Amino acid sequence: MPGSRGVRRTAAITLLVAIGLAAPGVGSAVPAPPPNPSDAEIQAGRAKSQQVAGQVGELANQLAEAESKLVDLQAQVELKMEDANKARVDLDRAEGAYDDARRVADAAKVDSDVAGQRIDQQRQRLDRFVAGSYRQGSQVGSATAFVGSKNPQDVLDRALFLDVISKSELDVMDDLERARVEKVNKDSLARAALEEAEAKRQAADDARRAAESAQQAAIAAQNSQADQARQLESDKAGVEAQLAEARSHVSGLEQQRGQYEDWLDEKQREEAAAAQAAAQAASQSTSDSREPVQQSAPAPSGRSVEVVISRALSQLGVQYAWGGGNSRGATRGIRDGGVADSYGDYAKTGFDCSGLMLYAFAGAGVQLDHYSGYQYQSGRRVPLSQMRRGDMLFWQSGGSIHHVALYLGNGRMVEAPYSGSRVRVTSVRYGGIAPYAVRML
Repeated sequence: MPGSRGVRRTAAITLLVAIGLAAPGVGSAVPAPPPNPSDAEIQAGRAKSQQVAGQVGELANQLAEAESKLVDLQAQVELKMEDANKARVDLDRAEGAYDDARRVADAAKVDSDVAGQRIDQQRQRLDRFVAGSYRQGSQVGSATAFVGSKNPQDVLDRALFLDVISKSELDVMDDLERARVEKVNKDSLARAALEEAEAKRQAADDARRAAESAQQAAIAAQNSQADQARQLESDKAGVEAQLAEARSHVSGLEQQRGQYEDWLDEKQREEAAAAQAAAQAASQSTSDSREPVQQSAPAPSGRSVEVVISRALSQLGVQYAWGGGNSRGATRGIRDGGVADSYGDYAKTGFDCSGLMLYAFAGAGVQLDHYSGYQYQSGRRVPLSQMRRGDMLFWQSGGSIHHVALYLGNGRMVEAPYSGSRVRVTSVRYGGIAPYAVRML
């Protein structure tokens, strides 16, 4: 009867699939499906992870700015300390000049006092001479001074003697008075020099106090900035812990989704194999020509880019080490004979820029060379205007590539920046950026 063969074939296929009569080794029971998180749950987890990563990046930028300001403040402290040292030296010199001026002034006063005493003594002697001459009537021009003269020559000798005595006393008085006036003038100049030295000493002392006050203010500003940097470091560590928790949550959801997709692929393969076996069995029992059975290949997974990004972000905070990093994680750095050595990178365990990319892409089965120049040549180049999450960005100088980072989307990227820093999330820098991004997935 027409159509009876088709009915029998359909029934046979249904029976074979139902009882699992497929090719040998095929048709074993598929286990129960694992949990399958919804797209909304995964997207919400990723959004939260990206939000927290953005906070980490912002705190990293703030911390970098704070550390840069701390370096500037350190320079200011050193400058103020040198100013204070100069002020102390100037004060020592001014005090030395003041002491010298005081000694000169004291010596001038002593000389002036001695000269005054000599003048007073000589004046007293002259007064006594004049008084005695007057009482004896022996002053010049008095006749009694010549009483007892034996002859005219004796009279002349007495007159000459009295004249010489008077002139000698007067000359001494004039010399002493001139000396006293000169000493008084020197004493006045010494006092003026002492006053000037005292003014300079006071000015130097004021400058010293001002310099020391400025030094203390600079140190206080430096300490305040250091406290701010420590607080930012603490805040960053707290947010990084939140980021790790968020990533762990997302990773768990993605792992569940991956397990579910693997289960679904296995289930589809089992069903396809069973259907093919049933079709072959049915074709052998009928004279109808066999109908081809097509087996669909599983769709490629879209998780590769997120795996790469997740691996890169998992290293946030790991210290930079030039030459560090491989497919398994951070490694000890190597010597470069220059800047990296000055930071001790060869004694640190961490990543450099290309080492971080090497580790991140290894999670998706992509092998990269540990050299940013070769990484720039490793994938498909796309214009920066078309860059998307998961692309590598490069920077160049004089046509040579010198840095690489992983683009996260929304103008953000993750990188291992330079010696003395750590793996961080930051805004894309467009200065010196290469004209193409490189897409590996």
